[in-house]
Amino acid sequence: MAYSAPRAQNRFNPASKTPFKLSRSKIENFIRCPRCFYLDRRLGIDRPPTPSFTLNNAVDALLKKEFDVHRVARTAHPLMDAYGVDAVPFKHEKMEEWRDAIRRGIQHVFEPANLLVTGGIDDLWVNPKGELIVVDYKATSKAGEVVLEGSGWEMSYKRQMEIYQWLFRMNGFAVSDTGYFVYCNGRADAKAFDKKLEFTVTLIPYKGSDAWLPGTLVKIRKCLMQEKLPAPDDACEYCMYRRAAAHSEV
Repeated sequence: MAYSAPRAQNRFNPASKTPFKLSRSKIENFIRCPRCFYLDRRLGIDRPPTPSFTLNNAVDALLKKEFDVHRVARTAHPLMDAYGVDAVPFKHEKMEEWRDAIRRGIQHVFEPANLLVTGGIDDLWVNPKGELIVVDYKATSKAGEVVLEGSGWEMSYKRQMEIYQWLFRMNGFAVSDTGYFVYCNGRADAKAFDKKLEFTVTLIPYKGSDAWLPGTLVKIRKCLMQEKLPAPDDACEYCMYRRAAAHSEV
């Protein structure tokens, strides 16, 4: 099977003493498939790119603008009032830095594994006790009520929030165990498009636990240090694709 040339950027070097930068999404990739993670971070062979969700990005940008109005005024957003959440958007000089997952985000060096863990948040609120509340924006379009259960992508959302909670705790902040998903569901029951897409907005609480993360980071370091490629995962669609493509070569 033919692969693209390995990328030099941010490949793990076992001999380096510098903390290896590891994003929230790469931690999720390891959980889903250590083999694909190793191919990417150790060998520079990434998975095929997926389409960009530009509509989701637009919803995120507009929500940030909306909540930032209340951040400046130090007032509660109507959605918070509607769901009885006693909090206001958190105002901090590093807010934009923490939102910028590409350039910096929120960071912490986990010394037992020598990993620089990073993540870019959507929003932070703060309650009267001074605890930060991690908030993540989500956008979709599906029939019925939006709930977070136990499927693969829903578990990914929950782990995402837990990683952000851990990062802020490691940076010295008091963080509430309960975070919120601001879930925007595009309505398909309108009479016509009429040049606009309407959403129902739901606030979904989630009580997270980051207890799993330190052990996972240690496993990630062990995976990166090994010389042998991890075994394929039968549940991984990328592993199945690579296997099928290899068998189809003439």
